[in-house]
Amino acid sequence: MDEIKIKHYGDELYQAWLTRSTVAPLLAREPDITIEDAYQIQLRMIERRVAAGETIVGKKIGVTSKPVQDFLGVYQPDFGQLTSGMVYQEGEDIDLSQLIQPKAEAELAFVLKADLIGPGITAMDVIRATDYVAPCFEIVDSRITDWKIKIQDTVADNASCGVYVIGNTRGDPRLLDITLAGMVLEKNGELHSTAAGAAVQGSPANAVAWLANTLGVLGIPFRAGEVILSGSQSVLVPVVDGDVLECTVGGLGSCRVKFTGRSAV
Repeated sequence: MDEIKIKHYGDELYQAWLTRSTVAPLLAREPDITIEDAYQIQLRMIERRVAAGETIVGKKIGVTSKPVQDFLGVYQPDFGQLTSGMVYQEGEDIDLSQLIQPKAEAELAFVLKADLIGPGITAMDVIRATDYVAPCFEIVDSRITDWKIKIQDTVADNASCGVYVIGNTRGDPRLLDITLAGMVLEKNGELHSTAAGAAVQGSPANAVAWLANTLGVLGIPFRAGEVILSGSQSVLVPVVDGDVLECTVGGLGSCRVKFTGRSAV
């Protein structure tokens, strides 16, 4: 795909984010689009957000667990970039009017104390470089109409990033078994789903190592202080006004979010 098309689709997705609207699937319009093309489109979209005043604060891994893969029909991980405009603090209501067609997923966030530069990063390297882990919610949001996405669509759309909130409880991954620790997700006070860290590429640390190595090949490092969202351990949960979600990780603690307003679509 030439630079003119990459710029066009990146700008189109940026405008869709800005106006809280959707666009037709890119793959349907460009059958020959590659994943490499899609990442270039993603970079253009993020460049527009940064030029408008946001900063890069971390990275996210998407489509790592079987429930999410089955839901989306996408069977390989992807990644996106986290910006300062995506951050909510625990205790803040998430305003659905700022989103288009949101769905929540519960996962583990890693906050780094040291740089990680792949390739060659192992799960143990990830643990050593992590300041702390915390339960979190990512609210994914697609700019693609009706979530009719293939891997190229979600990659171009910054891995369907919406917003995220990290729980106030923090844990040392050297003292926690993040692979076997169970996660319980409740919706409006009722059990919704259960999982364990092993649902994410065998371990959340494996997923973070995969991303560090994938980005390392592209010349993109992880930097100290960045947030890395390691991938959903839950099914995707559609949310509406008044919904309250809480995820609890065994031995670590919980993260709670409440949603208000109506989404744009």
